[in-house]
Amino acid sequence: MKIPPYLQQGDTIAITCPAGYMPLEKAKTCIHTLQHWGYEVLVGKTLGSKSKNYFSGTDTERLNEFQAMLDAPQVKAILCGRGGYGVSRIIEYLDFTSFKKHPKWIVGFSDITVLHAHINRNYKIATLHAPMAAAFNDGGFKNKYVQSLKSTLEGSKANYTCKPHRFNKAGAAAGELIGGNLALLAHLTGSSSDIITKNKLLFLEDVGEQHYNVDRMIIQLKRSGKFEQLAGLIIGGFTDMQNTQRPFGKKVYEIIHEHIAEYNYPVCFGFPVSHAQKNLALKCGSLYSLNINTHNVQLYEP
Repeated sequence: MKIPPYLQQGDTIAITCPAGYMPLEKAKTCIHTLQHWGYEVLVGKTLGSKSKNYFSGTDTERLNEFQAMLDAPQVKAILCGRGGYGVSRIIEYLDFTSFKKHPKWIVGFSDITVLHAHINRNYKIATLHAPMAAAFNDGGFKNKYVQSLKSTLEGSKANYTCKPHRFNKAGAAAGELIGGNLALLAHLTGSSSDIITKNKLLFLEDVGEQHYNVDRMIIQLKRSGKFEQLAGLIIGGFTDMQNTQRPFGKKVYEIIHEHIAEYNYPVCFGFPVSHAQKNLALKCGSLYSLNINTHNVQLYEP
């Protein structure tokens, strides 16, 4: 696995919206903070675009802007303004030739899971699952989650802890970390962006899904063999979950626990990776160690 160069003062971070629309105003704190951190900021036209629909631009506009940022030698990191939906519509048309020769950090979560998975599967280059532009707002730029983005981009090794959970399965494991949004990973099953999970640490999170849909997507990952030979499993936040008028009968963590109970590797529930504020920066493709005991959970880069 190739690790892109860490950032230096004066490097350029580009901001683009390869999926859903985002008003420029919602990214201003992010832009100012990145500049305060010592970086140059290149703002793409898809951020605060004149789009009249859900997307930040046409497929061609979003594709061309992301491609230009991939190819631009002065850009050392690409921070996605937001996720939403849309990367799947352009992923097959992106040319990673220059990126393979000169890797740079691709940063984001949610729909950006498509980029993390595709690059991991096809190019073996690390990417960064981390807070995006809106996370900087309302004082968010001061919290440890946004600060974890800064420290990771600058080369600090992660050393995270979280509280134990009653569904945790104790143990120690090490491996390449992969994962992201459950809905997107299920969506990518069988495609050229599908992840390979054997001997890896897999993390999952999601937002706004019906309980029965979580059940269905977990079953899809299970039936496609994603859980069989893992080194370990990390279950993050499942925020703003929805239930049917006639209740599904199980809470989200209960649903997941039921389907993975048969496996013997370490499992952590409640890790701070999510669509909410608690969203630590994780390097997809990098090596991590996971230690779970009755007192706490530790995820760190050795």
